[in-house]
Amino acid sequence: MHSCFNQAPQVADPQTYLADVTKLMRVDWPNNRTINIVSHGHSVPAGYFQTPAVNTFSAYPHLLHEILATRFPHAVINVIVTAIGGENSEEGAKRFSADVLSLRPAVVTIDYALNDRVIGLERARKAWIRMLELSTKAGVKVILLTPTPDQAAKLDDRGDPLNQQAEQVRALAREYHVGLVDSLAEFKKAIHAGSPLHSLMAQSNHPNRDGHMLVAQALAKWFP
Repeated sequence: MHSCFNQAPQVADPQTYLADVTKLMRVDWPNNRTINIVSHGHSVPAGYFQTPAVNTFSAYPHLLHEILATRFPHAVINVIVTAIGGENSEEGAKRFSADVLSLRPAVVTIDYALNDRVIGLERARKAWIRMLELSTKAGVKVILLTPTPDQAAKLDDRGDPLNQQAEQVRALAREYHVGLVDSLAEFKKAIHAGSPLHSLMAQSNHPNRDGHMLVAQALAKWFP
């Protein structure tokens, strides 16, 4: 038996996981083609700030698009948002083939854990696995996101549902060897570095532009 079978599963390597995608992003006209990145999830990637106000251009999908356009100036990149405010992963999984895979994405990001507290860990896990397996079958690379904060959550309590959902997302990224953006950890790092949580939030459960930028910068690390 190869030794690799004895190793614990790991998250994909940020330096190599999207190597085929970034290679395409470096192809010049007339040999290049459009590259679609789909951002699937709930109100946060949809751009809700202070509900019902939507601030698309300060939300992380658009901020990621700006970073990638600067990094790969010859690439035609679409960052397409299929997120719906208020949705959980079960609802997102039901429309995944029709709304996400139909766009023939090179990469899909999935961000549902904030709302999955309503349905619980077991139901959420089944829905995330459904989306992961559909993506794998279609040959689409996936980056999973842990939740952004909720100011009502106890971020230092491992038993808080937000932390439990985050840990489940981390485990799924390891199990399926896909990308992971640990949004919750990025916020905790910023807090420990001196940024009060409220300074990163537009309302109790939606980040402001500074909070979204934390997520966008972490996502961008997967496109070296």
